[in-house]
Amino acid sequence: MLTCGGRPRGRPPLLFGVDDPVSAGTLIRMSAPQAADGEVILHYERAGSGAPLLLIPGALGTGLSDFPAQIGWFGSRGFDVIAPDPRGYGRSRPPERDFPLNFYHRDAADMFSLMDRLGHMRFSVMGWSDGANVGTIMAAQRPERVEKLVTFGGQSFLTPEDIATFNTIRRIADWAPKPAAAMRKIYGAGLDALWDRYVAGQEALFEAGGDLYGLLLGKVRCPVLVLHGAKDPLVPLFQAEAVARGIARSELRVFPAGRHNIHMRQAEEFNLLTHAFLAEKTG
Repeated sequence: MLTCGGRPRGRPPLLFGVDDPVSAGTLIRMSAPQAADGEVILHYERAGSGAPLLLIPGALGTGLSDFPAQIGWFGSRGFDVIAPDPRGYGRSRPPERDFPLNFYHRDAADMFSLMDRLGHMRFSVMGWSDGANVGTIMAAQRPERVEKLVTFGGQSFLTPEDIATFNTIRRIADWAPKPAAAMRKIYGAGLDALWDRYVAGQEALFEAGGDLYGLLLGKVRCPVLVLHGAKDPLVPLFQAEAVARGIARSELRVFPAGRHNIHMRQAEEFNLLTHAFLAEKTG
């Protein structure tokens, strides 16, 4: 396990922002057995050209809300960046978001369908929190399609402590003001019910055994960079260690001062580190 901290010496500070991404939407027809019936419209942000890079947001998040410091930055550095709003989130509504026991696998199927429609048969994935869970499932289910994987803030199983933590923030009134305001801007009065359904979904997964994809880790074949904030108040470090331990071609890097959103609070360091990993040629 390696740790990260501080700006590399000799490098000027970087500016972060969205460099005019293109907002779009595509109709996808679900074909996977575990997917919901019919069709859904997935909204996505897109920037740049080059190697395809899929950015998968966290719970309730959208491409633009969760990756403002990555979309344009990677788009201007040799990547075709696609940052979708998962079904039922953000501008990918309707449908109303629900959380059946297979919702992570359903999101993985949606992401594959989106990339199919965009013509990308092989691509790299960067996933945050729930997006890390979805990205890892994708790499395990279809290893021939995922070139590289960057995960941070994810977890492969649920513990009683996780459920207790969710319930301490089950009311939006108990959230920190900034993230609460950001999510309220997207969902309005529907935020409270949406988040309550999410927490109930996590409780149901825990009651069903708690494994999210731990049994799939050995099926991941691509190089994987697992990142984690040592001060993450939501996901303990042992979760990142378990993911890295279960994947043969993985490397764990820890941000000593990092919390759950290392790609926002330590954006410069995060971007430089992940860019080096994604741009490196593999044999």
